[in-house]
Amino acid sequence: MPKLSLVIAPDPIFRKKAETIEQVDDEIREMISQMFEILYREKGAGIGANMVGLLKRIIVMDLKEGGKASPLAMINPEILARSEEMQVFEEASLSYPGISAEVIRSKEVTVAYLDEEGEPRKLTASGFLATVIQHEMDYLEGKTYLDHLSRVKRDNLLRRYKKNKRQRVG
Repeated sequence: MPKLSLVIAPDPIFRKKAETIEQVDDEIREMISQMFEILYREKGAGIGANMVGLLKRIIVMDLKEGGKASPLAMINPEILARSEEMQVFEEASLSYPGISAEVIRSKEVTVAYLDEEGEPRKLTASGFLATVIQHEMDYLEGKTYLDHLSRVKRDNLLRRYKKNKRQRVG
């Protein structure tokens, strides 16, 4: 399998839907391993597979609660329930460096997924973990956190992002 790397916006992959994984095998586990390597190298909280150029339904996260690693990989994640109660967190993306915005999301979600052994799991997450799950799952649906913003706010952020990108390159 070729070495994965972080995809930086703009890129058409962020508008594509990821495909369901039929079988959890060593190749899928290798993808997950590489996704975690990128996550830790970039000091992120989570990565959706689209962010590393894969159209596969995989997300990886590690919130490092209490300073300890707590890696979590979800294959074919599906939100079964969302709370009516909402919360706001400042969100950013490794694929859109240098910008962030407050996003309103469900405070709690229940997710069904397969673990790295292909075993079915269910998790009810709240707080920041719930936000990270929803944020990364957006990528699998061809969306980003910017799609949750008003057009004006999104356009302003993207203008700033493009300006920052030009300054970094130039």
